[in-house]
Amino acid sequence: MGKRALLTSTGLAVAATLTAALTATAHATAAAGNVLTTGSAGGTAVAAGDVLTASLATGSQAKITTTAGGSSGITCNSSAFTATVNTNPTAPGTATETLTAHTLSSCTTNITGATGVQSITVNNLPYATAVTSGGSLTVTAGAAGPLQTTLKINTILGLTTCVYRATSLTATPSNADNSLTFSNQQFTKYSGPGTCPANGFFSAKYGPVKDTTQGGAVVFVN
Repeated sequence: MGKRALLTSTGLAVAATLTAALTATAHATAAAGNVLTTGSAGGTAVAAGDVLTASLATGSQAKITTTAGGSSGITCNSSAFTATVNTNPTAPGTATETLTAHTLSSCTTNITGATGVQSITVNNLPYATAVTSGGSLTVTAGAAGPLQTTLKINTILGLTTCVYRATSLTATPSNADNSLTFSNQQFTKYSGPGTCPANGFFSAKYGPVKDTTQGGAVVFVN
């Protein structure tokens, strides 16, 4: 084989290798999809502006205990959240959302001296939310103020108002059942009488998380 033929053959081989590498990279990128998808992992991208909602997972309750993993505190049989997607980049990455509503109701308490729960209100909404491809969701304060929850508890001495604050909250998403789980997320008492516990530890499992803008399609994290 002459030198020119050898160089031509080598050049074609290099070009073919580069083409294959670029094609494989493109396919890998396409397969990765976006951080948030519907239909399946790596499925249809959730669009900016879509509204996501979830209630408590079937058979679960939201709990605010006075110690991490403890049995004393408040148990709620109804809870739900609503969030709007702001950005949803290609995975791996971080999608951002705005948490616009979070409610807890149908609550009971076994805290010593308490006779019932009048209300639980999540203050200073909206909050900022970030969902990473690594499988975590973080909630932080928005422009309205810190993460804050106000508890109005009926006691043997009358109505007591306890206000709690947190720096951030972290939850774990699962594609197995499209759920989102908070476990022992700590709030510290900001104001209230001595009868208010010093801390509150929030635990709840929500799911499935649905994209209501897309007809209630379940949401996956990639």
